[in-house]
Amino acid sequence: MKQVKAIYGAQNLLTSLVLVFPLFVIYQIGVLFTLPLLNGADFLTVFLFRKVGLSTNAYLGYTALVTVLFAIAVAVLRRKQRFDPKLIVPVLIESAIYAMVMGTAIIFVMTKLLHISPQLAGGGGVIANQGTVTRAVMSIGAGVYEETVFRLGMVGGIVALLHKVLGLHRWLAVLTAFVVSSLLFSAMHHIPPYGDPLHLGIFTFRFLAGLCFATIFWTRGFAVAVYTHALYDLYVLLVR
Repeated sequence: MKQVKAIYGAQNLLTSLVLVFPLFVIYQIGVLFTLPLLNGADFLTVFLFRKVGLSTNAYLGYTALVTVLFAIAVAVLRRKQRFDPKLIVPVLIESAIYAMVMGTAIIFVMTKLLHISPQLAGGGGVIANQGTVTRAVMSIGAGVYEETVFRLGMVGGIVALLHKVLGLHRWLAVLTAFVVSSLLFSAMHHIPPYGDPLHLGIFTFRFLAGLCFATIFWTRGFAVAVYTHALYDLYVLLVR
């Protein structure tokens, strides 16, 4: 069991990089077909297109450079960590299960415990009215970038700051990181011009979703959190 956790859990950066990178590439190429619509957490691509005014060829060059850096990172990490290709299927299955049950569980909490109408727990905003390709690309981008910013960066950063730097008890640091990151995660979806109107139900739904993603990230690893998020958004925007 300890060996399985070592190659599959949150501490194995190599596994997460290899599993998540294909989604990153799909999104980075896919945004060329969705412009000017970009994921709100994708600060770098937004900056490159809207502030720097990067051309398509220059953007593809940037994507190629990132691919090279990824290959270098994998080569370095392989000295101390290992990746088993057989993990791909278990990660997809586990993520799909989480994605399918998460929405139902959140609605149950909202209706039975919080007494908030699930009719307000929909979402999608402007993206829901886009074509199939745009919805798919934005779903994948949400999985990659929102999990990178709010779970990998924010949860990990807050826990490190509160626990390792300020000496707060670990469980309290983790709880604080979960709540703060989930509040900001939900709030981000209401920022104009593409955000949803601010309603208690929608905000609460995404806050609870943020807690679910944070729990998955903390217990099952970054890759599982990314795929759960992407698959959930794909289900909501393409199927339901």
